[in-house]
Parts: sequence; structure tokens; C-alpha cells
Amino acid sequence: MPETPRFTAWRWITGLALAAVVGVMGFALVQFQRHPPLLPYQALVLPEAHSSTGVRVRFGGVSTLVFDDGETAWMTDGFFSRPGAWQTFTEKIAPDAARIDQALKRLGVTRLAAVVPVHSHYDHAMDSPVVAQRTGATLIGSVSTLNVGRGLGLPASRMREVKSGDVVQLGKFSLRFIASRHSPTPYSDGHSLEPIEAPLVPPARATAWREGTVWSLLVTHADGGSWLVQGSAGYVPGALAGLKADTVFLGTGTLGRKDEAYRTAYWNETVRAVGARRVIPVHWDNFWRPLDEPLQAMPLLIDDFSVVMADLSARAAQDKVALKLPPLYVPFVP
Repeated sequence: MPETPRFTAWRWITGLALAAVVGVMGFALVQFQRHPPLLPYQALVLPEAHSSTGVRVRFGGVSTLVFDDGETAWMTDGFFSRPGAWQTFTEKIAPDAARIDQALKRLGVTRLAAVVPVHSHYDHAMDSPVVAQRTGATLIGSVSTLNVGRGLGLPASRMREVKSGDVVQLGKFSLRFIASRHSPTPYSDGHSLEPIEAPLVPPARATAWREGTVWSLLVTHADGGSWLVQGSAGYVPGALAGLKADTVFLGTGTLGRKDEAYRTAYWNETVRAVGARRVIPVHWDNFWRPLDEPLQAMPLLIDDFSVVMADLSARAAQDKVALKLPPLYVPFVP
């Protein structure tokens, strides 16, 4: 029986739609395999600090930073498990004890006063309670972060809840917690708190590690020096007004996919707001890649690190701000 014109047209439309879907999926797959090169920025990597005097920082990927003055050491996040992308998207995930122990050894960390997740997504807080258990640290954060700790059996005596405006003293370090926002993404509008309302027991889907309170963390030291840790590329207008920091550890995740207006506002509300003279980008590396392999920028499907660095370089030059990158594992002067 011959095809009717209507059937023929429908078959053509269906075929074109299927071809378009396959094309989009193919493009997305290719973009997920492509990563902006890091080689052009090697001259910006800070040198290893061989002196143990003064405050030193070590970088452990994403927004993990170890602050150490020789007397007191404490850490943001402590995310080292870094499950692969396929596992993260399709399976349940959990802390990887072997990878955590390996990273702590490479960082030279045996004891910590505190572990402080900058928010409660899995790529920040999933490993934090295990790091606290390994190092004798107190887990400090929002109710959501503490529910991550409870799910892994961390006792109440080893956890401390903080709210916006609270100041925590760790030796000569002073940590001021200021409520901020997550970088807007297709999965987070940057405004909702997305709390974790019950103990989170892994393994669980990555989405179970909900955002909780997002922190801007202002760090000062009694012997001098001040640092802003902005672990996510979001901001609250005016939240940092009147505060000062010498250096900003600037979260740049997805910043390469934001428009010019957003990047301008983000720079103004963080770097310019605190009068920083140095910016060190963090949260730019591919956190689905294990740390025993060289760092790699996030896939182009997610972000574009070359756009981020071109943008930050121009703004830093205009404002006479030094733009640097952190070396992995080794101590540097922040």
C-alpha cells in the first residue's frame, strides 16, 4: 500500500528530530571529553614555600585548602574521593577511604583543628567527616553539613554548628562565616538553601548532598594576613561590604559559562569589595579525575577555563591585582 503524504511527512519529521537529538548528544559527548589546556598558565603557579614560618596554604583540588601557621592547621572541604563522572551520574557514591588517606599523606596532614566545608554538595562535604575522624578535627558548618557528619557517625562533641555572622577562633586564626550563594547552574538557582534535613548515610545519590548554607569565609591571623575563601562562584550583593582581605581564593566553577554582566558583578562583590591585591582561582579542576593524575580543567561541556582566565586576567590587570594559581599539595605563601 503506498504511503500517504501525511505519513511520509511525519516520517521525515521524526527522522529529522531523531537526527537532531543524536547530533546534540554527540556534540555533548565530544565537549565532555574536551578540556582547556593548563599549560598556558604555568607561569602563574605559585612556587613552593620552603620556609615553615608564617601562614602557609596547601591546595587539594576543588576548594580544599589547608591553612597552617606551624601551630594550628585547619582545612576547608577535604574532598578527595572524586568518584568518576559515570559513577556519579548513574550510581550511588560514598567516601573512598584509601583515596582520602593517600591525599592526607601527600598533603602532609596528620592533625587538624577543624574541617570547614564551604557548603554541603558532595564535591565539598562528602569526605569531610572522614577527614575529621582521621585527623581529630571538629566538623564546622551548617545544619546540613552536620547531617553529613551524623550520617557517618561523627559524634556531636566533634561537630559545631555555625550561622551567618559567627566567628570561630582556631589558634591564631579567626574565621568569620558570611552567608553567600552558590553559582547559578541548571541544577541550582543560587538562591535556595536546599537543606539536608536528616543524617545522610552513604552510599547515596550525589544529589542527596544538598547545598545547605553556602559560606563566604573571611580568615584573619593574629600575626597579620587576611584571606577570603569564596568556594562557589555565587555572591550576595553587599554581603562583604566593609570587610577587608589581602587575598581571595576565588571559586570559578561555571564562571566561564556566565555572561559579562554576571562576571563583572561577581568580581565587584568579591575581589573589589574586600580590596584584595591577590586572586587565586579555585574550583576549576575536573573533580571526576582522581588526584593521583595531573590536574585537568573541567570539561568544556560544563565550563570554559580559558574564558575564565582571560576574564580574570583582564580584570586583575585593570585593578592592579596579582592573579596566581595554586600548586597541588605543596605549601605556598597565600
